[in-house]
Amino acid sequence: MEFSRIFMMSCSVLLLCFSLAYGQAASPPAPAAMSPSPTPAPAPAPEYVNLTYLLSVAGPFHTFLDYLESTKVMDTFQNQANNTEQGITIFVPKDGAFKALKKPSLSNLSDDQLKSLILFHAIPRFYTLADFNDLSAKGPISTFAGGGYTLNFTDNSGTVHLNSGWSRTKVSSAVHSTHPVAIYQIDKVLLPEAIFGTDIPPMPAPAPAPDISPSADAPSADSKGTASSSKSSSSTSASHRIMNFGIWSQLVLALVGGWLLFL
Repeated sequence: MEFSRIFMMSCSVLLLCFSLAYGQAASPPAPAAMSPSPTPAPAPAPEYVNLTYLLSVAGPFHTFLDYLESTKVMDTFQNQANNTEQGITIFVPKDGAFKALKKPSLSNLSDDQLKSLILFHAIPRFYTLADFNDLSAKGPISTFAGGGYTLNFTDNSGTVHLNSGWSRTKVSSAVHSTHPVAIYQIDKVLLPEAIFGTDIPPMPAPAPAPDISPSADAPSADSKGTASSSKSSSSTSASHRIMNFGIWSQLVLALVGGWLLFL
């Protein structure tokens, strides 16, 4: 009886151990711990474009730069260049263009008019030189100064010409042309009709070609011909006189000889 009890307990222990071993073998392994995925690096911030620096190292554009600062237009241009996707295109006259400006004078403009004139020199969009070929077919293009301040463009075999009504000029060089900023040098100050009116003075006529006339002392072809003909006629008349003199001398000699024979 005691032996049977021990046998039953031993079998029960063996079954329990077997069950535990089988359960550990059949259970799937625990999943490996997932490592966190790396956070993507932020996109680099666009490089800040300093318009003051670009205009200071080129040109000289000191006069235009002074107007940008005094009218606070530089803040508007800087914001457009660095905080918009459209970018900006600026047309910059050299210092000599302002010195050559006699009439009309900028000194008679009000502060608002002067600010509008400086805003008139920029377009709120980036344009390469190749883009102006398409702009020439679109008619007047609005500028930063507003709706009434427009420019007309003409592309003549790769040379970009601008017409503001009062000013007709061309792009003489590209100072900077990398998105989002394009800066082009022009030969004249852009004068808008919205400020100076539509009574535009006529364009000066081109200077006439110099008249190269022969000097008074130099004989002309006609005078040379007349002199040569007069010389030939005088020589002909002299030869005729010599011939006539020879004939008359022979007649006189013949008469004198005949008279001597009859003596």
